[in-house]
Amino acid sequence: MSATPHRRAIRGLTLIELLVAMAVGLVVVLAAVSALTVARRGFTTVDAASQLRDNGRFAADMIQRIGVQTGYRDVFFAATPRQPTTTDPAPSIMGFNNAKVNLTSPLTSSTARPATEAGTGSDVLIMRYQPAQIHTMTVSSTDADKTMIDCAGNAPATVADINTTAARDALMASVFSIGVNQGEPTLMCTYYDSATSAWLSSPIVQGVENFQVLYGVDGVTAGTATAAGAASPNVPNAYLRADQIGVSGNSTATNANWRRVRSVRIGMVLRSAKGAAQDSQTQTFYPFGPTKGSATGTTGSAFADATNDPGTVFQPTPDGRLRQTLTFTIHLRNDQGL
Repeated sequence: MSATPHRRAIRGLTLIELLVAMAVGLVVVLAAVSALTVARRGFTTVDAASQLRDNGRFAADMIQRIGVQTGYRDVFFAATPRQPTTTDPAPSIMGFNNAKVNLTSPLTSSTARPATEAGTGSDVLIMRYQPAQIHTMTVSSTDADKTMIDCAGNAPATVADINTTAARDALMASVFSIGVNQGEPTLMCTYYDSATSAWLSSPIVQGVENFQVLYGVDGVTAGTATAAGAASPNVPNAYLRADQIGVSGNSTATNANWRRVRSVRIGMVLRSAKGAAQDSQTQTFYPFGPTKGSATGTTGSAFADATNDPGTVFQPTPDGRLRQTLTFTIHLRNDQGL
């Protein structure tokens, strides 16, 4: 009689009880995994967004740093007038629309970008300036003070002898464009390497898939030579593409127009690695910002021209990446004249 209750107390689970316990446990595990997955994905998105902001800040800082130098000339040349000459020196700022860098001659020509290549519709921006000399009592030194750098961070150790005619127009250059690095569209820096006597390109920020440039000009009409002696209040009254500043068949007029550039408006679209976005939707980006061309205009219409400048209306294929636009304007503080 006393054994029966004892046997009932120590008996195991029935099959139904075991199945119910397993089902409850499975629900708990699935809920935990789901919560972990959501948390992990949220962390990935936040981390990618933070990286995009950091990349954007770095790219803007670098371009603005070079922009501040653009047009700079050593005090010796800035303080002395140019003598009459037939030489037409290259402008301090110029660029190419919807193109990529030609490493053979990056300052005078560009290469067409295939439609299938990353960065389609992006532009090339060229900024030139003069390294500063360490001035001595005898002004015979050719040592540079190393305050002027190119986009790769290189500072020349020497400058041209200021007593030579060619020294006045001896400028260093930084070229910004979009290239491909490790399979990703990248903001590239092209610079002249004195050690190898060749133009080299190095990556600045990876994940920049769209790079747009407009030039704030003073008194320039698209494709037209500016009248000699035209007033120049040094305030931009229009923003033009690089191909609108050039004058067909007239390099002198083209250079004169480039010298009337007073500011540069930069627009970029940066992207993260795949899988960072919470969803994949078709999006349209306006690298030059959301400003409307008129009160009734559509978003981004102020600087967008899908026909002549397709990169200004950018609609990438949905691929699970986060994207961010970056827009800023650089006002050139150095005289862009001769």
